Amino acid sequence: MALGNRISVFFHLVLSIFLCTMMIGARPARFDSTALLISPTSIIQGEKFRVLLVLGQSQKNITLDIFGLEGRLHAGNKRQGGGGPFWWYAEFTAGPAGDYKILYQVGETSPEEYLFPVEQAKKLRAKTAYIWQTERDWTQETEYLYSAWIQMLFQAKQEGGLWDYLHDITRDPSRNFLIDHLGLDEDQSYYLGGLRMVPDCADNPFFLRAYFAWKLGLPYGYFKCDRGKQDRAPLCRQWLSNHSQRKPGTSDVKAFQYFLISIMDSIHSGSARTALTAEASDLYPVPLTRDSLRPGTVFADPYGHTLTLVNWFPQQGNNPGRLLAVDAQPDGTIGLKRFWQGSFFFNTSGVIGGPGFKRFRPIIEENGRLRIMNNREINTLKDYKDFSTQQEGMNPQLFYDLMDRLINPNPLKPEKIYQNLHEAIQELLNARVQAVNRGEEYMRSTGYKVVPMPSGAGIFQTTGSWEDFSTPSRDLRLLISLDVLLDFPHRILRNPKAFAIPENKTPLQVQQELLDLHAEWSREFSISYIRSDGTAHKLTLAEVILRQKALEMAYNPNDCVEIRWGAPEGSAEFSSCRRHTPIEQREKMEQYRHWFRTRTFPRR
Repeated sequence: MALGNRISVFFHLVLSIFLCTMMIGARPARFDSTALLISPTSIIQGEKFRVLLVLGQSQKNITLDIFGLEGRLHAGNKRQGGGGPFWWYAEFTAGPAGDYKILYQVGETSPEEYLFPVEQAKKLRAKTAYIWQTERDWTQETEYLYSAWIQMLFQAKQEGGLWDYLHDITRDPSRNFLIDHLGLDEDQSYYLGGLRMVPDCADNPFFLRAYFAWKLGLPYGYFKCDRGKQDRAPLCRQWLSNHSQRKPGTSDVKAFQYFLISIMDSIHSGSARTALTAEASDLYPVPLTRDSLRPGTVFADPYGHTLTLVNWFPQQGNNPGRLLAVDAQPDGTIGLKRFWQGSFFFNTSGVIGGPGFKRFRPIIEENGRLRIMNNREINTLKDYKDFSTQQEGMNPQLFYDLMDRLINPNPLKPEKIYQNLHEAIQELLNARVQAVNRGEEYMRSTGYKVVPMPSGAGIFQTTGSWEDFSTPSRDLRLLISLDVLLDFPHRILRNPKAFAIPENKTPLQVQQELLDLHAEWSREFSISYIRSDGTAHKLTLAEVILRQKALEMAYNPNDCVEIRWGAPEGSAEFSSCRRHTPIEQREKMEQYRHWFRTRTFPRR
């Protein structure tokens, strides 16, 4: 595909900067009740507990009171948020043991009452020979609670935010509503018996879903799939679930830890890219609607990356809407990203499997056995009715057009879009700084032992130190994003009706204004990296753009950090470089350079 066509294909996401007890809920369009969730499962006298209300529509008037044996309890640490579903949260401290009552009212609806006990001593989940026993069903209600939990987990962290590991997030009581929900100290340090969760990008959506299901006693399962071939999508056969037998004598926490390890050993990039019509699949495709893109929805990249949507911010005036997603990297880090072409790719031509937006297939229990729902059942069950092949074979430009109109119903001013695009590039560069730094730290820890380099398309996906510390996928996405950045002012002339252009200006005048703004912003936006001699070196966006050719060969962790940032040979910046990729690896990189030069991922 010619570069101009690729830019046109990826442009449309640039126009919008996008944004992952008792339960009752529904879709925002027709959700007129609430979901109430109390944590932990066993509330002990004198200890804190948490209450979460989940709402389909934003409400200003919410009242919730809890009455115990000594009267009304004081609500502390109250918060609310979300963009569909919405949620309201508060913490309380239990009084003496006995029966307690919750009275809550949302808007003009009738007050609701809910009774729950406060215990003198902890009561744990009943023992079972399974990984965990299924106690409730996946329904529209539990799906919306899952979305609300995802929203809370990643709330108040700006795009570009980064955590070292997934368990760093679940151990944070300010984020994880379900922290120690089971009363097993399951979210403490791994060395004290808690969970350790270090998924890669393919595992991360499955870890999040499994963790939530384990906490609430919901059914969960996953397929073992192959990676597919050039002429067919990945195929899945063996299905494992939480009703698998645990090792005798294993604690509940250890049983779940081993289950996560089995997920990690089985799930890969092909797991999310099964054919859209496949019945034997963990995920099913959904339509491109606002309701479908709620937190917890998964995006399967056609080239192997996987992300989970976590929050939605609607357009307000000339401020663009945003859809935020979270992904995991091979080194275990978890990062928040805004939805745009630098983080999300969509293509249906010449790729293996079915990419796009998908959600986890509901699992039901029949006669003591678990099974997944098929596509027909999903579309006839009132709680779902959202299986859709809309994205199958869809032209990428149409995909981005639909997304743009969904996120930003009103045209935006070109300068605002261009500013946000510069900011998105800044986020990519900041993330790359962290990735390269982690590679340097690893190389120092090994005494600069050479990291083996895979062959062919394996450079984009393999295992071991190369996968953890090389950056070919990240760099190729960055190069494509820079192309889009540079092309944006020219897009104004090609399609002026897509923008809110002032009546007193021509498209040509707006184009020149954007070129002038880019000249200014590209000098202002910058990153700083640590050279091999320990000194900091600043790089402006303008300098990074001039180094695009060098960045086609900058992904190998065996090179010094100066080479990885495209420092010109013979320059003062390059003088501190003391490490070079072995010649045989350099020759392989030259062979693969055409992928980066043409901005084309190889078929895998």
